[in-house]
Amino acid sequence: MRILIVNDDGIDTLGIKLLAAWAKKYGEVTVVAPKVEQSGKSQAIEFVQPVEIKKVPFMEGVTAYSMASTPADCVRFGFVGLNTSYDLVLSGVNRGVNVGSDIVYSGTVGAIFEAGRFNVPSIAFSSFPDGQEEAAKHFDAVYQYILANNLFKENLLYNVNIPHDPTGIKLTYQGSAYFSDMFIKQEGDYYLQDGEPLADEFPDDVNRDTVAIHKGFISISPLIQTRTCMKVYEKLKAKGL
Repeated sequence: MRILIVNDDGIDTLGIKLLAAWAKKYGEVTVVAPKVEQSGKSQAIEFVQPVEIKKVPFMEGVTAYSMASTPADCVRFGFVGLNTSYDLVLSGVNRGVNVGSDIVYSGTVGAIFEAGRFNVPSIAFSSFPDGQEEAAKHFDAVYQYILANNLFKENLLYNVNIPHDPTGIKLTYQGSAYFSDMFIKQEGDYYLQDGEPLADEFPDDVNRDTVAIHKGFISISPLIQTRTCMKVYEKLKAKGL
């Protein structure tokens, strides 16, 4: 099996090394990751300016490239630039959870949306900022859950969030916004965007990813790429539009 691994925290970070070390036992691993952190870049790509791409040392048995661009571009280079097909794409492990409506900003999740354009099964892994090493202990459980339940036959893209000391795995759906939004004044004309975790609007619904991770469950959510609201589309087409 050929496996492509990307992230948004950067090629020199712990999370991607943990993911690559684990994935090696399942097949041939290629890493293409941003040269510097690309958090919050969603599915952005760079097509105006040339970007630097270099083959770099990484770990034994893994071919790796550093790319001065976004996670989505790393996926694109893996498939198109290297002219290679893959059986599985893994993204992460992100340093921070990616849940709720805030996943639209995530470079970690944006990478698997890009992989979906190539019709390849893909998993985005995230944990709490200080929980990456602990999360790595549960990669096998997550992957075996996906295989045992034939999840890739139902859908190609899955968003996985691993909390501290998980007690089980829960199939979830996207909850509400996970972070508040604020602009913090800096020196001169500069502002810093920041936020604080928010409680989900339905705090008792453990099937929501934003709730499950705080109830001790590994959250696995099926994601789709389309932005078309099919319910409205079909309703309006039925009216003859």
